[in-house]
Amino acid sequence: MTKHYYSHKPDVESNPQTITFQLRGHSFRFKTDQGVFSKKEVDFGSRVLIETFELPDAEGALLDAGCGYGPIGLSLAKDFGDRTVHMIDVNERALALAKENAAENNVQNVNIYQSDRYAKVVEKQFAAILTNPPIRAGKETVHAILEGSYDHLTENGELWVVIQKKQGAPSAIEKMETLFSNVEIVARKKGYYILKSVKEIR
Repeated sequence: MTKHYYSHKPDVESNPQTITFQLRGHSFRFKTDQGVFSKKEVDFGSRVLIETFELPDAEGALLDAGCGYGPIGLSLAKDFGDRTVHMIDVNERALALAKENAAENNVQNVNIYQSDRYAKVVEKQFAAILTNPPIRAGKETVHAILEGSYDHLTENGELWVVIQKKQGAPSAIEKMETLFSNVEIVARKKGYYILKSVKEIR
């Protein structure tokens, strides 16, 4: 089965549509399609992460890990025009949409490319990594995204995660505490947790 949004090449028939959303005070038009995550609307968890995120006190680019058709990465790139935002996903259809949506919304400070987790991410000095991890891909994949973040953050860089309590927030908190020796619950809304860990100087 390759119909899942975390598949490399979803085999579900294409049926594109366009949605409009306000994010961080900007209006966006997003082209979405079958075989990508949350095709009918920008999902609630992503919206909470987008609106809650604050830029860390660290220089460097930002990374949207598991970007889908692009709402997190593009909204941050629009808001922080002096930062480059890397946007990665395993799903080729989602990446094609993210590139179209960057052009449609006149967002140029992005670098959008295919990567299975961090396999093709060369940059190791991100100021922040944000992820709405693919829960349905399984706990191993989710935790691999958390684990790989540490080596790709600069000093004082931050990992931001949105995850539902019922879909593994307690486990994610434990993993982030193990990796970073700190984790903060920045926000809770409708069962969604916004978690943040800082790569502190050791």
